[in-house]
Amino acid sequence: MKQLVIVTEDRPGIVADISTALAEKNINIESIDAEATRCHGVIILSVDKYDEALKTLTDASFTVYTENTIVVEIADEPGALAKIARRFKDADLNMRSIRIMKREAGNSLVAIAADHTKEAIKLVEDCIVA
Repeated sequence: MKQLVIVTEDRPGIVADISTALAEKNINIESIDAEATRCHGVIILSVDKYDEALKTLTDASFTVYTENTIVVEIADEPGALAKIARRFKDADLNMRSIRIMKREAGNSLVAIAADHTKEAIKLVEDCIVA
């Protein structure tokens, strides 16, 4: 799975501007996380029409980065995420981002972006969602 990462100034209405631009092109946001620091905002999106979304946001003058993510399914219980994170630590492999995308029926879907995707896939191949 690919995700879009937008780095922007932190200002009122930024999520409205992004979601409106995508809506106007009939692009559905499947997940969104937004965080702000003193001056900057970081918004991470997954969408149903990745290529169109990338073009739409770039055309709208947003600074957009893309990254591959690995989606894994883990138990929705204390310590499950720690076990996955420990695999990365033990392999000395950095996780650039991690998002819990969905929690349902005792399981969680988690998107992970790592410095070395091929190596990361090997670490979590037993729980990757196809």
